[in-house]
Amino acid sequence: MKRSSVAKLLKSDTFQQDVKIKGWVRTFRSNRFIALNDGSTINNIQCVVDFENFDETLLKRVTTGAAIQIKGTLVESQGKGQNIEIQVTDLKILGDSDPEIYPIQPKQHSLEFLRENAHLRVRTNTFAAVMRVRSTLSYAIHKYFTDNGFYNVHTPIITGSDAEGAGEMFTVTTLDLNKLPKGEDGKINFKEDFFGKNTNLTVSGQLEAETFAMALSKVYTFGPTFRAENSNTSRHLAEFWMIEPEVAFNDLMDNMDLAEDFIKYVIKYAMENCVDDLAFLEQRLIQEDKSKPQQQRSEMNLLDKLNFVLENNFKRVSYTEAIDILKNSTPNKKKKFQYIINEWGADLQSEHERFLVEQHFKCPVILFDYPAKIKAFYMRLNDDGKTVRAMDVLFPGIGEIVGGSQREERYDILKAKMEANHIDENELWWYLDTRKFGTAVHSGFGLGFERLVQFVTGMGNIRDVIPFPRTPQNAEF
Repeated sequence: MKRSSVAKLLKSDTFQQDVKIKGWVRTFRSNRFIALNDGSTINNIQCVVDFENFDETLLKRVTTGAAIQIKGTLVESQGKGQNIEIQVTDLKILGDSDPEIYPIQPKQHSLEFLRENAHLRVRTNTFAAVMRVRSTLSYAIHKYFTDNGFYNVHTPIITGSDAEGAGEMFTVTTLDLNKLPKGEDGKINFKEDFFGKNTNLTVSGQLEAETFAMALSKVYTFGPTFRAENSNTSRHLAEFWMIEPEVAFNDLMDNMDLAEDFIKYVIKYAMENCVDDLAFLEQRLIQEDKSKPQQQRSEMNLLDKLNFVLENNFKRVSYTEAIDILKNSTPNKKKKFQYIINEWGADLQSEHERFLVEQHFKCPVILFDYPAKIKAFYMRLNDDGKTVRAMDVLFPGIGEIVGGSQREERYDILKAKMEANHIDENELWWYLDTRKFGTAVHSGFGLGFERLVQFVTGMGNIRDVIPFPRTPQNAEF
């Protein structure tokens, strides 16, 4: 007999059929009712055991966390809370679970405790739901780009360049750290290293993706990136995944159109295909809010927040206009902002971004034309010489979710900006080369995948939307 999934059986309306399922025990009540889950759905299936037909020793091994196989007959349930159940005719233990030491008991656990047991936390309803949504979003991303004529490019994970110019990178080396070779200047001689030069884990696939866009027109990367930033906030990871489309011949306006269309598509896809999981996560947040002070509670439920993005056009506002709004806002005048806006050129913080979205415009916002001094070297310089064709997409509850720009396609200006930012053109000669041979207007953006998953699931900490978080002093599992 072929094994069925719990999700498939729960949708079945064919009773009296013989079925076989395998999964993990969530609970075993009254030596009679097994709640079984195989990860295919947030819902358990009830399996009813007639204990007189089974050995007592066998039934004692049906404990929370145990893996079991059940054969039986699918019948209409007589109890409340489920439409169907399985009358068990055969039960087999596939893997025992000692109830005395199994960490994931059928009770509420703190998220901190579950992070310490990240290898088992996906067996809880919350994390199983989050990871199913994450998987669905990943599929939706690839589907969107494929359906719209993009090609997926696998950019290098090991790189000799710093795309962001931040310098916060993880070094990759095969050198013996106890006997590092030194040059006459006393510095490490990387010529003796595996690649013959100083190499790092990538912070972005953008620069390499740009070279492919200048041949294939529409490309995207979706892969792991790394930042050696010593930050322990709920918004930062040392290892995370980035979605980075690059499109030849797209200007900044085209880039905004793409970002809005893309984000709405993937959120809508998740809402249509993760109905049960999102309903559970919304209820989880509602219960969580009840324990918070009134001023800290969410203004919108999870599904309302997602629909807020889908149902509103993204308001497009220049940085200059945004600064004027923020300077004259009540929170700024009354010094309610942690970071007071005094002058043009300030780097906006999450509190400012959320004010624009949630209180002023009451819709998602795309800010554009930022001061050049607070943005990366590769962004196209505007004619005013002060601003660049950058854009950030701002969402409720989270602030910036997308950052992008029209790229600087002019060789002389790009070279000058690299010099001004102390970026060695010998390291990025190939990037400059693309401005010599058939250069053209092109644009792209980056979206941190975990930030997107966090927004869609409503999870408060980014460490809870990636299977095994990497953070300062933590590389467990």
